[in-house]
Amino acid sequence: MIIPVVLAGGVGSRLWPVSRQLYPKQFTSLTSSGTLFQSTLTRLDGVAELGAPMVVCHEEHRFLTAQQLADIGVKGGRILLEPVGRNTAPAVAVAALQAAPDDVLLVLPADHQIRNPAALRSAVEEGAKLAASGHLVTFGIVPASAETGYGYIQRGKAQGDGTASAVQRFVEKPDLATARIYLDSGEYYWNSGMFMFTAARFLEELSAFAPDILEACRTASAGIVRDMDFLRLPKQAFELCRSDSIDYAVMEKTGDAVVLPLDANWSDLGAWNALWETSEKDEDRNVCHGDVLCVDVADSYIHAHSRLVAAVGLDNAVIVETADAVLVAARDKVQDVKSIVKLLEGAGRSESVSHVLVYRPWGTYQSLATGPGFQVKHICVNPGASLSLQMHHHRAEHWIVVRGTATVTRDNDTFPLRENESTFIPLGSKHRLQNLTQEAMELIEVQTGSYLGEDDIVRFDDVYGRAPAEQESPT
Repeated sequence: MIIPVVLAGGVGSRLWPVSRQLYPKQFTSLTSSGTLFQSTLTRLDGVAELGAPMVVCHEEHRFLTAQQLADIGVKGGRILLEPVGRNTAPAVAVAALQAAPDDVLLVLPADHQIRNPAALRSAVEEGAKLAASGHLVTFGIVPASAETGYGYIQRGKAQGDGTASAVQRFVEKPDLATARIYLDSGEYYWNSGMFMFTAARFLEELSAFAPDILEACRTASAGIVRDMDFLRLPKQAFELCRSDSIDYAVMEKTGDAVVLPLDANWSDLGAWNALWETSEKDEDRNVCHGDVLCVDVADSYIHAHSRLVAAVGLDNAVIVETADAVLVAARDKVQDVKSIVKLLEGAGRSESVSHVLVYRPWGTYQSLATGPGFQVKHICVNPGASLSLQMHHHRAEHWIVVRGTATVTRDNDTFPLRENESTFIPLGSKHRLQNLTQEAMELIEVQTGSYLGEDDIVRFDDVYGRAPAEQESPT
């Protein structure tokens, strides 16, 4: 059985302002109708003996992960929740400890683009045979250019009758001159970060080369708590595990590593320039999405999400507009966007954490206006969803339904609230908002009070099992 293990714990700060802490790039739709995370799984359709996936993600993204799996019809998958990030070696270790020893794990980052999925499926089926025979397989991307943003794998002696070779060595990201030497030699592949091996072989090699990681992961796995449909790793135990990658912990040390060449039009979409390189361009070699007007603009990437973006007299630029932030950068400097994110984090600004549109397990909310003593929000509640039973110490709320029918609990009363109807939730009142229908429900919430912070909440009951002190609003 081949078990896809999807590593979905990254943030993707170089794709800010679209990718943010609470809504990272793998859960966004940058290149197609589906998200990068969803495409990671749907492109495997047709692989023989494919089992239900395991997803390793941060606990903050648990409901987002579950919803995106449901949206593509994936059932039976396991979602492992990391309380803290510890890189890929521990993430794969806890997945391997949940698998059967003979299961072949197909380890896939959740944020890659592959425009030739048939080539990937063919390589996966060859890799499964190698993994079942005891090899640790990595997929080497056939290089199209001398890239300095990727690590490289040098192939060694050919293995068997297929296309696999022994791994001669892994090398770090090179300078341009070295990358050109690698490309001209024909002996090197880009390191894709995708792997295949049986659960037992990976754990065996991890025990040999990084026994402390294995011991820490065994301890954490023994303390896993099932939380609804999630498998939650205990924070105190998992924090004790050191951070390391599969490459450093195992693949660079094992004597059984083999590399399979993969020519599948691959990109890791690590920065905005990668979107420009892999997208269809107009006659001026521009890539434009949304409401964009250009005059004398060439070789640029411009993405408008919520309003008109007009550009004049630019070359090799990146402009990305969202509802609350605009990025303007030279195309050859987009690797440094993460420096902007660090500045935002240092200043405690919310633009590094979340979008104006915030996703919750029950739906979404968006802040429309804020001023002294008031805030206005647009709330969308999914069919059958329910917010927590709660109260606030410092604010009252006015609710006006603009679409569908809400079921409102206010202290001891429960009643329907239909389109164009409104109600008032006094300060200190115990209340809940539900959508018991099969249609989406939307309302406008007007908050008034002396303090409108996200942490003014006392939660009494919650169908999603969230802790009473978890800060989110509305809930």
